[in-house]
Amino acid sequence: MAKRSAPKAQDKLIFLLSLVPYLIDRERVTVDEAARHFSLPPQQIRDAVSLLTVSGVPGETHQYLSGDLFDIDWGSFEEDDEIVLTHRVALDDAPRFSAREASALIAGLQSLSRLPEYEDSDVIGGVMAKLARGASSTPGQVAVTQSHSDRSVGIIRSAIGTGHSVVFDYVNARGEHESRLVDPLRLESQDQDWYLFGWCHLREATRRFRLDRMTDLQVSELAVAPHDSSLVVPEALFEPSDSDLSVTVRLHSSVVPLIDDYVAAITRTDDATVTATLRVAHYHGLKRLVTSHPGLIEVLGPDEARRFVAAWAASALNRYSSPQNAPKAVDSTDDALNDQE
Repeated sequence: MAKRSAPKAQDKLIFLLSLVPYLIDRERVTVDEAARHFSLPPQQIRDAVSLLTVSGVPGETHQYLSGDLFDIDWGSFEEDDEIVLTHRVALDDAPRFSAREASALIAGLQSLSRLPEYEDSDVIGGVMAKLARGASSTPGQVAVTQSHSDRSVGIIRSAIGTGHSVVFDYVNARGEHESRLVDPLRLESQDQDWYLFGWCHLREATRRFRLDRMTDLQVSELAVAPHDSSLVVPEALFEPSDSDLSVTVRLHSSVVPLIDDYVAAITRTDDATVTATLRVAHYHGLKRLVTSHPGLIEVLGPDEARRFVAAWAASALNRYSSPQNAPKAVDSTDDALNDQE
């Protein structure tokens, strides 16, 4: 059996830098557990722990006093072969997340854990635990419930994985209800909205569908049909189409980066405002665009586009005249800027 070469000084330093956060995360760990984790002999772990207890940062006296060094529970170490850090230095001086910052990150990780590809991952749980322990104070309790789109994402991913079509009832931007059979080709998200790109058997063409417009979504028993080799899944989530409508708008400069996918041409009016030509699948989609940026976008033309937006805004205002109906100005099932349906 080949003799293990002695570790170099640089390797020892890297190992020590890895050992400290490992011990902090686990609070109490046996030498054998640490040895298996680092794939090292138990004695090398013991030697490293002993070296750690004489390591630290000199304090105001510039001398290594007891409070300037790492320390462990020596009773547990010598009698039970367990490692328990009882004092750590330098690490506590590092910047920490505030409780609110940690809560926001934990909420994001909880949302991520709802996705099918992460539902069995222990990594996310470990990161959330580290965030909670490492925050400057205890983060607030956060609970993120599973949304309708989360469940739909799981069903569609399952269909893609097994090579089956999906069937669902769909409400397009015009409020029309239709049953669809679709061969799923790609699933993507933009901000909080999820989209399915697939071959629609009803239209006999590729179409893009928003998941929050789907109901009764199921994996069908039909396998995905073979498609012509000329069928190409677009790289971009939204792509121009010959059937797109052009709309001229005046908007604040700050909004331009937020709607860049839909801008066909732009003319700067002054430092604060620009005039732009947008590509939209239909005028219904302008409703959501304008209300998403209140007071910052004005539809200039054509007249039909202005009428669509004006009528919808008037309808929203009318709801406030009846207390039992107010307020419900935006209905996500009745608008989409680039829904092909």
